[in-house]
Amino acid sequence: MTVAGRREATWAQAQKIASLSEAHEVLPRLIPRKGAELAEVKRFHERSAEIYRRVAEIDRGHHHEALYWADREARRARELDGSTIETLGL
Repeated sequence: MTVAGRREATWAQAQKIASLSEAHEVLPRLIPRKGAELAEVKRFHERSAEIYRRVAEIDRGHHHEALYWADREARRARELDGSTIETLGL
């Protein structure tokens, strides 16, 4: 997949995700580009956590796995508090 192909997804599409497999397909396409502002990276993880929490309630067959991913993304967002681009290597 080309870099341009990675950017085809939008947050509007992400809001319509109804399964864990869709989340795993769409969310990686929304990862901020290398060198993005720290706030953008943090917001990506926060929004991803929200999507995974919602998916946990919709895709009941993957409830616990989606909750794991929601927690993982929320934890990554929290870890960015107080960080700088330099310390993250971004």
